[in-house]
Amino acid sequence: MKYNINWDMDSVFSGGSSSADLQEKVQLMKQQLTDFSQKITDWEWKNDQPLYTELKDILTLQEALSFGLSESSTFIRGLMSADVTDKQAGAVYGKITEIRSSFSTVLTVLTKKTVAIPDSEWEKLISQPPFNEVAFVLNEDRTQGKELLSEEEEALINSLSLDGFNGWGDHYNSIVATISIPFTEKDGSITQLSAGQAQNKMESDPDTAVRQQLFTEWEKVWSKKAPLFSDSLNHLAGFRLANYKAHGVTDFMKRPLEYNRMSKATLDTMWETINTNKSIVVDYLNRKAALLGKNQLSWADVEAPVLLGDYAPQRYPFDKGADFIVENFRKFSGKMADFAQYAFDHSWIEAENRGGKRPGGYCANLPESGESRIFMTYAESPNEVSTLAHELGHAFHSSVMRELPALNRGYAMNVAETASTFAELIVADATVQEAQSEEEKINLLDSKIQRAATMFMNIQARYLFETHFYKERQEGIVTENRLNELMEAAQKEAFENSLSDYHPAFWASKLHFYNTGVPFYNFPYTFGYLFSMGIYAKSLNEGTEFEEQYISLLQDTGSMTTEDLAQKHLSVDLTQPDFWQHGINLIANDIHTFMAMTEKYTH
Repeated sequence: MKYNINWDMDSVFSGGSSSADLQEKVQLMKQQLTDFSQKITDWEWKNDQPLYTELKDILTLQEALSFGLSESSTFIRGLMSADVTDKQAGAVYGKITEIRSSFSTVLTVLTKKTVAIPDSEWEKLISQPPFNEVAFVLNEDRTQGKELLSEEEEALINSLSLDGFNGWGDHYNSIVATISIPFTEKDGSITQLSAGQAQNKMESDPDTAVRQQLFTEWEKVWSKKAPLFSDSLNHLAGFRLANYKAHGVTDFMKRPLEYNRMSKATLDTMWETINTNKSIVVDYLNRKAALLGKNQLSWADVEAPVLLGDYAPQRYPFDKGADFIVENFRKFSGKMADFAQYAFDHSWIEAENRGGKRPGGYCANLPESGESRIFMTYAESPNEVSTLAHELGHAFHSSVMRELPALNRGYAMNVAETASTFAELIVADATVQEAQSEEEKINLLDSKIQRAATMFMNIQARYLFETHFYKERQEGIVTENRLNELMEAAQKEAFENSLSDYHPAFWASKLHFYNTGVPFYNFPYTFGYLFSMGIYAKSLNEGTEFEEQYISLLQDTGSMTTEDLAQKHLSVDLTQPDFWQHGINLIANDIHTFMAMTEKYTH
């Protein structure tokens, strides 16, 4: 093979989960944390004005600790993802989590001290270098800091979260590590598939019987452990709601919106515009059902390939997929192409299709190494090529932020999904344009449109479920049976009752519901998808000249609100439906093409 299908982690810390280098790093961070805490304890703004040299030193040490925690967390989480049986990695991750919790407690003290600075003096502080370069983030932190409790109370919450909030998240991961899906082969033998392998096969196998067998087993396996998953989900949400209440927050959407730096008006307008346009997506789903010889699609059919005539989907072995991505990135941006080539050449990607890996995929930053690492289970389909491009988009986003001040590198999930989806669109469009036959173009168009259906329906179902779950969780524990009911009702509403069956245990199998970092890990995907559609349309008009504009947009994602970002770089108002409708129209054009091309196959 030209490229390695396993990532290089030894260049980060050699020796795996027993790495002596990593242990040394953990000890260094403990010492840095002690120094950081002492500096903040000693710091008084009145004694540091007007130049605030001590505060500059504090922010420098904050950067070092933040980068160290990200570097070590990405490494150890990577080992846990690639081998769910690596118990030593879990133990080390626990130590890093303890340091992160203490770091958060110390940062709370710093924030409270900045809140105590009079507004007039604060304005003087943030008007001078280097504070003026990170003024948006400092102001954001200070504003949110006004809701903080006492230092002692915040320290107690952070301490309790280790074995409470984070503990329940770890509990979920421990259960998932035991999951395997039995699959009966054609010769009658039974193969145990990892969750990741089963998910890939369930979504890509052209055989309806195979997909249905896997879906039945999938639902059965996750449902069997539903009481355990229900405990995890209820206690994660319970802890989060109690934390909100302690801080005077009664709206559980307040924090997710703050984290994504977007307004409720923007979110509502996005969903309302999508709902207005759902009928054309339902038409597509019904047409796909007819092409598969069904009256309605089942849940297991939504992502199934459409294979007409003698056409068999083109396979993309890892080397071929990598070269295809680089080639098509280059048509838009030489910098993106060179970056992707470097990632492949230097083994940033864990792609092997094997057992023992966690499901899903992600990209994680290594700020000290100046690199990223990408995790996925690659199965050689066009969809996996798009997924790989998606994760490389994340990595490219991180790379263009590295020349910025540390505090300006922290972008939210909704704009993070913009860069990734933009990269995915480049590749998805390229596969359609290079189709060699009508049957191949139909197959690839279906794959592209199905991504939109996921964003408008599957992701919306997750959002609806989580909204209703949190409403009911405010009143007490929500049983696993009720969670199934909420999940199925959300899916029926989001898909407008267009499927023949649904996935009630989806809440148990979807890792995003158990994320301890970001609540409502759903709507940002849809936002990023449609936001990237607007950027992609602009790039098609401007060609390679748009490269620097695009990079400039990405570099602003950590230092302004979402609405201001859109206004500055795209001259659009996200609280109005026009922008969202424009993106949906691009998808509608693909659906119209798909419907016209497939009409003759339905008779």
